[in-house]
Amino acid sequence: MLLTATTFTEAPDRPLLLLGPSLGTSVEALWAACAERLYGRYHVVGWDLPGHGRSAPAAGPFTVADLARDVLTLADRIRPGESFGYAGDSLGGAVGLQLLLDAPERVSAAVVLCSGARIGAASAWLDRADLVRAEGVGAVIDGSRERWFAPGFADREPYVAEALIAGLRVTDAESYARACEALAGFDVRERLAEIAAPVLAVAGRADRPTPPENLAAIAEGVLHGRLVVLDDVAHLAPAESPEVVATLLDQHFDELRSAGITVRREVLGAAHVDRVTAATTAFTRDFQDLITRYAWGEIWTRPGLQRRERSLITLTALIALGHHEELAMHVRAARTNGLSDDEIKELILQTAIYCGVPAANTAFRIAQRVLADRTQEP
Repeated sequence: MLLTATTFTEAPDRPLLLLGPSLGTSVEALWAACAERLYGRYHVVGWDLPGHGRSAPAAGPFTVADLARDVLTLADRIRPGESFGYAGDSLGGAVGLQLLLDAPERVSAAVVLCSGARIGAASAWLDRADLVRAEGVGAVIDGSRERWFAPGFADREPYVAEALIAGLRVTDAESYARACEALAGFDVRERLAEIAAPVLAVAGRADRPTPPENLAAIAEGVLHGRLVVLDDVAHLAPAESPEVVATLLDQHFDELRSAGITVRREVLGAAHVDRVTAATTAFTRDFQDLITRYAWGEIWTRPGLQRRERSLITLTALIALGHHEELAMHVRAARTNGLSDDEIKELILQTAIYCGVPAANTAFRIAQRVLADRTQEP
């Protein structure tokens, strides 16, 4: 098979990032909004499934492993022999897992969205293949509309939803059926531990075909995995939440952002950082990116001071400037970084002299509340 490619960002001198589609979608309709929100530090190319989008219909049966080989061929057409980043949704995510297993030296890192090491029951896929062969893709449109989008999304974003459904309407029925058969035969659950590249698993909390536990199994099964669950998202995360998915891809694939998000999660706690990331909007994204790249990727990663020393400095600055909400967060972080309650107390006493008694009084009240609650995330 020859998969047709769509170039989203032309940057021949930058690392290659390949994007894979979900069953029934064109890569352009699924990924375009997300791809244009990336910060442009990659050469971004998407590929279409056989008979989907711009790709020619399938000439015969194919497997997920066949698709992975074809994606590797596409990568070699663009950057012969070089490694690349990969992100794919649903069937595209399954192809990503297969690539990580079959060509581990080529995939530097991957993001698997709304997918699974096995997706659904084989019998259900075979039944759907029979239905589409008998009645055409029109027979699965209503079901796809229900599965693909979180409640209320199609009303909020009708143009996005209808563009995706329009792509399904013109999908080649036989190619769709063969893709269903490929999914029926896909199961790499027992091989996840072989995957050593960093993998970010992204789930939609409202996703029924591939619920969060599917993605959790991937994150827990690979050697270096992480899970993020997005609220108000179902099965097509790149289209439903393009701003957040773009942020996650930048954090995972860009070296400076990746280092920053790792340290930020270690210091402030994974749950806190994931909540902040999932709440990213077009209005806040540049600021969150600034923090991740410079505060956490540049400053907190420098070797000149230990993290406990950086916590001491940060607490002092926050007390002096009266940043009380940030102070509570960084008291928890200070304990994560090895400071004892007594050391935090001594720091606040010091600030009473150099920053003022009222500032220290407020700091003691906040710190006492935080330190008394050992159940909170660090």
